[in-house]
Amino acid sequence: MALGIKRSAILCKVLESRLGLNFTLFGRKNLHFASIFNMPIKSGDKLPSVDLYENTPATKVNIAEMTAGKKVIIFGVPGAFTPGCSKTHLPGYVSDFEKFKSKGIDEIVCVSVNDPFVMAAWGKDQNADGKVRMLADTNGAFAKATDLEKDLSGPLGSVRCQRFSMLVEDGVVKALNVEPDGTGLTCSLSNSILAQL
Repeated sequence: MALGIKRSAILCKVLESRLGLNFTLFGRKNLHFASIFNMPIKSGDKLPSVDLYENTPATKVNIAEMTAGKKVIIFGVPGAFTPGCSKTHLPGYVSDFEKFKSKGIDEIVCVSVNDPFVMAAWGKDQNADGKVRMLADTNGAFAKATDLEKDLSGPLGSVRCQRFSMLVEDGVVKALNVEPDGTGLTCSLSNSILAQL
């Protein structure tokens, strides 16, 4: 019960800040009303100010600051070294690097709920160096803040990131593609977001 109230209070804050709504009723927050809202990130939203990690835990990368003044592709995967991510998803972005660059994309970023050492090793294994930045969402903070998390605790041991792709310009989401089941390999692939540029 306490966890539900805490989550509802957080949702109130998010709704109030994003939409300018006020959930105060008789001097108290109407937490039940706010809890019926699901607030996934969408086109037109600013990216949350969340720290991700590159190569080691000592190298923090704030995703909002990193995308400021840039045109960036961010794609999320359920896990490093998993079959769909390693055979199709990441390789597509690596091989299309020059196409993205010719369309004015400054950076391509892969995000996954893994540790930075695993992400760095996976990037090296996939020849992503200099093409795709491999950022670790170590505790799922980015996935939570964008409501792009998926409970894969059965097969992968924890809550992970849904499979998605997004175009971000100056810290604002301009296009977002989320796989309907959270893990498929259709709308979040490299060729799909390339067609949106």
